[in-house]
This record gives sequence, C-alpha cells and structure tokens, in this order.
Amino acid sequence: MSIIYVLIPIAMLFVAVAVAVFFWAVKSEQFDDLDRQSVSILFDEDNATQTIKKNTEQQNSHQETDSASESSTAIKSTKATESTQGD
Repeated sequence: MSIIYVLIPIAMLFVAVAVAVFFWAVKSEQFDDLDRQSVSILFDEDNATQTIKKNTEQQNSHQETDSASESSTAIKSTKATESTQGD
C-alpha cells in the first residue's frame, strides 16, 4: 500500500511533462503545416513546395465552390418555400 505514495507523484509528474511538451509543440507551431513533411520525402524541395501550393489552391477552390453551391441551394429552397406559402 505504501507504493501508491510513490506511484501517484510519479504519474502526476508524467502528466505534467506531457502537458508541457504539448503546449511547447503548439507554441512553436509544430502542428501548423502537416502536409509538408509527408510530401518532402517523395519529391525534391522545389517540387514539394509547388505541389503543396497547388494542393492548397485546389482545396481552397473546392471549399469556395462547395460554399457557393450550398448558398445557391439555400436560396432556391427559400424561394420554393416562399412560393408554396404564397399559394
């Protein structure tokens, strides 16, 4: 039973270290660019940078297209609702 007096502080120390390492990683922007490392292994530096930029532009254009189509769908459904309420 006396071992618990040793294990609990050790466990708390491990948790404190893990939290400190996590906040350090977030503060030093370790999680900001997750795509670069996965692509850099496959291509040269110049090609990897161009590929990342191209992929980012494609993702942004898909997001803009999706949001535009959602907006037009919402407008159409609003007009349809208004026309059925007017009848």
